[in-house]
Amino acid sequence: MKHRGWMAVALLVLLSMIVGLIGCTPVAPKDKELNVLCTPQEEWCQGMKQEFEKKTGITVNYVRMSSGEALARIQAEKANPQFDIWWGGPIDSFIAAKKDGLLEAYNSPNFKNLLDEAKYKDKDNMWAGIYVGSLGFATNKDWLAKNPNVKAPTSWDDLLKPEFKGQIMVAHPSTSGTSYTALATILQLRGEQAGWEYLKKYAAQVRQFTKSGAAPAKFVGQGEAAVAIVFSHDTVNEIENNKLPLLLTFPEEGTGYEIGGQAILKGAKHPNAAKMWFDWALTPEAQALGPKYKAYQAPTVKGVELSHPELLQVKLIDYNFQWAGENKKAFVDKFTNEIAAAKDLK
Repeated sequence: MKHRGWMAVALLVLLSMIVGLIGCTPVAPKDKELNVLCTPQEEWCQGMKQEFEKKTGITVNYVRMSSGEALARIQAEKANPQFDIWWGGPIDSFIAAKKDGLLEAYNSPNFKNLLDEAKYKDKDNMWAGIYVGSLGFATNKDWLAKNPNVKAPTSWDDLLKPEFKGQIMVAHPSTSGTSYTALATILQLRGEQAGWEYLKKYAAQVRQFTKSGAAPAKFVGQGEAAVAIVFSHDTVNEIENNKLPLLLTFPEEGTGYEIGGQAILKGAKHPNAAKMWFDWALTPEAQALGPKYKAYQAPTVKGVELSHPELLQVKLIDYNFQWAGENKKAFVDKFTNEIAAAKDLK
């Protein structure tokens, strides 16, 4: 009798296994938290955290870092990743991270929302674009009023004029994707030999390098220098929300631009929550949130109205993101070692 009892139990276990196999696909356990490495401005990071938590019930922990710092952090943590997803910052850094084997491929069902899949996602599904922004110059209007013979720069050559000696602020390319975009723009416009010669002269005009790409607009608006080299949406933020006296201009020979990216990190401890964030960030609902949190970048998906279309109605160069990403380490090292060391960053 005891033998028959064990047989019955075994049969029930076997039947339940068969039913489970033919019934439905097992559901992955739901992640209860998500660790985000966030590169845009603090207010937007905080806003996205709150919006995602409200939508999903998942607790979001985030750390805000400039893209150069973020890339260095995930490289250092490669063996034991502390973040699940990296959200924001120019895709040059994401291309460099892909090259280093730091990203996880994910074929999001929301790629179909992108305005241009060829431009706004990696061919191997390692990253996707979540916003677009153009590079410009922000000049302090009060400084211009005190220097009536000087005009705001409208070309890259203008930055080398004697009147701007010690009057330029820009981030350092080792910590900032904004500054690296400017560096790569110069090299693409002028060619590498002439480009590096220009960058030596340009660095000699800089009062101080900053850590964050957006910071120069704030410092220049407060009167610490005359001209900032920043993404145009950061200048708009300082003008509209902080009422700083800035004039936005663009280089007439052409300017670089960023595609802000996102990617799931290899070894993510909360992969299901990371996929949920990734998918959500590629919806019109999520991308329409930018202006609510004082972020004025253009969207990469259909169905979102541009808050400031004029920021992309400028002469953009045919920026080579792949080339810029693959050469990022070499170019940043050359700039740091031969032109301006990354020390005393503001």
